[in-house]
Amino acid sequence: QVQLVESGGGLVQAGGSLRLSCAASGSVFSINVMGWYRQPPGKQRELVATIPSGGTTYYADSVKGRFTISRDNAKNTVYLQMSSLKPEDTAVYYCTADIKMSRFAATYYTRWGQGTQVTVSS
Repeated sequence: QVQLVESGGGLVQAGGSLRLSCAASGSVFSINVMGWYRQPPGKQRELVATIPSGGTTYYADSVKGRFTISRDNAKNTVYLQMSSLKPEDTAVYYCTADIKMSRFAATYYTRWGQGTQVTVSS
């Protein structure tokens, strides 16, 4: 089995910063794309940022210039550095990872973390 465990959420004032972490554990052979989604209160889940194992990162327009996604492949961990936070960034943040559990696996499967709450006060 594979687990994604997030940490780093909390309450912060507008203009502040937070750093989210998400570590994959269990039967992880390799990880392709890792990313972050968020679900604001009463709204649908939306993509925030992605980072492939090699290649270009992607950011939603709403977070460009304020959020930075990175990863540590040795630790199977993805990070989201959030700066200049706004009240509209308030949401439950979920990490995702496309994981192969063994070298014999035919494809990658997407796994989700349990979510971490980020609340930005005005």
